[in-house]
Amino acid sequence: MSNLDESIGKILLELQKDDPDTFKKLMKKAQEENPELFDNSLDEENKEIDEYNRKVDEYNDKVDKEQ
Repeated sequence: MSNLDESIGKILLELQKDDPDTFKKLMKKAQEENPELFDNSLDEENKEIDEYNRKVDEYNDKVDKEQ
């Protein structure tokens, strides 16, 4: 994370604590203007990875039992 990203993150955390209403408005506007930043695609990708890993584990268990 760049220094700018860290600074913005700290400012947002302070704003969230000091003025939650303004923080909510700011985040809502950011989400409307840049929905890709709030996309849940990472969650979906993580679910797919977890499912793949589960299948690999099942296959490995099956191979181990056959030996």
